[in-house]
Amino acid sequence: MSDEEQHEAGRASETGLRPSTEGPPVVEATGIVKRFGSTVALNGARITVRPGETHALVGRNGAGKSTLVSVLTGLQTPDEGTVTFGGAPAPRPADRDAWRQRVACVYQKSTVIPTLTVAENLLLNRYGRQRGALISWADVRRRAQETLTAWSVDVDPLTPAGDLDVERRQFVEIARALSFGARFVILDEPTAQLDGAAISRLFDRIRELQRQGVTFLFISHHLEEVYEICDMVTVFRDARHVLTAPVSRLSRGELVAAMTGEAAGGPSRARARAVDADAPAALAVRGLTGPACQDVTFRIGAGEIVGLAGAAGSGRTEVAETVVGLLTADGGEVEIAGRRPRPGSVPSALAAGAGFVPRDRHHQGFVPGMSIADNATLSVPERLGRHGFLSHGRRDRLARSMIEELAVKTPGPGLPVAALSGGNQQKVVMARALADDPRLLVLINPTAGVDVRSKEFLLGKVEEIADAGTGVLVASDELDDLRVCDRILVMFQGRVTTEINRGWHDHDLVAAMEGVSLDA
Repeated sequence: MSDEEQHEAGRASETGLRPSTEGPPVVEATGIVKRFGSTVALNGARITVRPGETHALVGRNGAGKSTLVSVLTGLQTPDEGTVTFGGAPAPRPADRDAWRQRVACVYQKSTVIPTLTVAENLLLNRYGRQRGALISWADVRRRAQETLTAWSVDVDPLTPAGDLDVERRQFVEIARALSFGARFVILDEPTAQLDGAAISRLFDRIRELQRQGVTFLFISHHLEEVYEICDMVTVFRDARHVLTAPVSRLSRGELVAAMTGEAAGGPSRARARAVDADAPAALAVRGLTGPACQDVTFRIGAGEIVGLAGAAGSGRTEVAETVVGLLTADGGEVEIAGRRPRPGSVPSALAAGAGFVPRDRHHQGFVPGMSIADNATLSVPERLGRHGFLSHGRRDRLARSMIEELAVKTPGPGLPVAALSGGNQQKVVMARALADDPRLLVLINPTAGVDVRSKEFLLGKVEEIADAGTGVLVASDELDDLRVCDRILVMFQGRVTTEINRGWHDHDLVAAMEGVSLDA
């Protein structure tokens, strides 16, 4: 037994956890390796979930949580390692019915079909037949009601699923999962779209189902929820298993340290920057309110880099997208370099002086079949000609200067963007954001899916741009993206809860993003 395993066994004995003689684990994964090309998503990972537990799985983005869930639900086959349910080997990948009888996952993004009724969703592909090929809808409704009653879900089976709120939709999905016979349910970020009262009701339901013999694997970015509802916690970091321990014996600081790999922590390694406190505002946000945020107010000075940090569902992305006009707020004001763009209008935000790198370059950042030159100059047609006529010569000269400025590796501006690597594609997206010399640069997850060298180059370019007087807003939950920031505004459940200046420690920032107090 390794030192780590002895440590875990000692913790378990101290807390009086169920002994192994109560039966085999509900699920046990050992030595799991999963590769996607050159990327190692899981590297010898493991987890053991015992009957009746609510077991948390936590870790930063990229830690391997989602890949492990896909392995535990049979959607991915591990390259190495084993998975057992109740001591028996996992079913064959193609035997979906056998998987449904062992494990179910309720995802953050609902899988119910909104145009079907609750009953139709519950029994989809299991309607049964009467009198040849005809379906007895009365029987479907009766069976659906029996399922809802058995699991205490107070929903009319005839209700269109699209009319359900998020909370009741989750309860229906849990009931559907249990109706296949599974007594092990994975809850993937179940509280991300719920308010406080709904979260409390969900936790009451989890405890009730635990008493009925259901075991849960609970995945959440909100660590306070782990302490409220979970018995055990497993931490993944960098595709590996780091720690499994009883929640009651693990302090908030220890848990955050396990997630970040930083115990007492060294300060952020960003270089010092001189910021003019009297510089005019590149961005002023006042009282921004909408479905994902409440009364958000902040200012970014010219030449200042400000991070907007937060876990999934915190509202950071929505605030950034509202600033550039992708979303429309219910209330509040956005002012870019002294001008108020029309709410919900990207062209108006760009005209006011904004440049924008969206969160998903593949769907929002570029047109893959178009050339580098066309993609890089999409936002500045007025610089390429007059009266609607574009000069290919002007376009290519501008594109070449941008290619050189951002070190895009390409034989020329005519190459389709789809032929570039991920890092070079992101450089093209950045080039377009900078094409009109913006007064404000808004970046959402600016280094997602790029190699290390491209990441370093892009973040160095952000500092250069700020040094030249452009204000920068970086909305991200990646610590490396945030290290370039002069200060960071942390959002939690739609509100700015903390402001952290340069020189922060990883564990302090992560704790604020996850909504935990290290003093608890």
